[in-house]
Amino acid sequence: MKISEIVTTPLWIPYKQPFHCSQGVTHGAEVILVEVHTDAGVVGYGESIATPSAEAVRAHLLLAADFCIGRSPFENARLIGEACQALFGREEACRASRFAGKALAGLEMALWDAMGKAVGRPVHALLGGAVRDEVRYFGFPQGETAEEMAGEAARLAASGHEVIYVQVGQGDDLDAEIVGRVRAAIGPDKRLRLDPNGRWHPVQATRMMRRFSRFDIEVVEQPIDAESVEALARVRASSPVSIAADHGVITLGEAFDVCRLHAADLLVVGPHETGGLLQFCKVAHIAEAANIDVCIHGLHETGITTVAASHVAAVTPNLDDGNQYMNNFLAWDIIGKPDLTLQDGRLPVPDGPGLGFDLDWDAVREAADAWWKGVDWGVRYIRRPRVALDPASPLDPRSVDDKAGGDEIVDLGAGLPGNPVKETPSSDRPQADDQGEAVPDTR
Repeated sequence: MKISEIVTTPLWIPYKQPFHCSQGVTHGAEVILVEVHTDAGVVGYGESIATPSAEAVRAHLLLAADFCIGRSPFENARLIGEACQALFGREEACRASRFAGKALAGLEMALWDAMGKAVGRPVHALLGGAVRDEVRYFGFPQGETAEEMAGEAARLAASGHEVIYVQVGQGDDLDAEIVGRVRAAIGPDKRLRLDPNGRWHPVQATRMMRRFSRFDIEVVEQPIDAESVEALARVRASSPVSIAADHGVITLGEAFDVCRLHAADLLVVGPHETGGLLQFCKVAHIAEAANIDVCIHGLHETGITTVAASHVAAVTPNLDDGNQYMNNFLAWDIIGKPDLTLQDGRLPVPDGPGLGFDLDWDAVREAADAWWKGVDWGVRYIRRPRVALDPASPLDPRSVDDKAGGDEIVDLGAGLPGNPVKETPSSDRPQADDQGEAVPDTR
């Protein structure tokens, strides 16, 4: 069985409501659907996170595809390794392990899916065999105010989640209000975790964790910037609360350093950060040797990632019991089967061939059309030509938008859809003329 074609399609799925965190507001998930076609008729599917630029991620995926055509999906590790070395590691100045992982993760997932389908076995069986039948997730309340977050936290706690996770890092007073209201809403028996997204500086982190310890906080995730493992280790040494490392655990070396320096009590990492399922398993093994559990991290993703991550969760002995789940934020998902609705905060591990999901192709086309049409206007505009998809792709936007080849206005002030954006009242946004150029505000 040889790889005959690799097709990539940018998708945009809006959220039911704006997603708020200390880094801004996100309105949806932007991903690249990756299809690995083989001469045996087997097709594997995966997805890469499309931020910060769908065009950049897709361009690297297409370059990586050159290493795969005519070769077997069962060379997965070699193919990804060769592509990663050629695109991101050949020149020292071009090393970009974090972007490399995000860009190539969807291709690696799709190769695993094709491998499993070819032999009629679930991916977790190819990774060594499942040690559990279900994955447990934390409740993740959202809201623009502390009151809204507390109300949602109470609902999630009542629905069966044992762990409630809230994002802070929005200022000392607001953080205190969020933590106090959420703890009161969920009661004393539920476990509460905080995530400042690295927004605190070391002295502030120590002060805030001491301040919040009276609320019985289980874990604070990435309290400070992820660039210094040594700084995180110093914060942990003086913290009354357990510390999780998130953004600073991407490569195997980083995972080893966090464990070696006793910088964290928990590692939070996902298959997109590590560059795929196999590398995730390697990070988990490093943590296991240090007697540290691993929590699956979620990004702005679809059900493809939820299902893929459940396979590595299934084979990880040291998996945490409060993992991140992002599907509930989507206005719709592109997964047709299985049903990814949580029951008591849990999902069963898929047992079908490959990754074990079926795509809803109507939803995929809707998401492709949504990406092509763009997103809500932001603060600044530029003009750029549309980027044509693969001519062979059934989701070529020329089939859903008769203006292909023209210019579109793109919000680059805050990034492409899926990137955090700061809300701007519509009355304060510059208006565009008929040619798509921003008209200066003369008020």
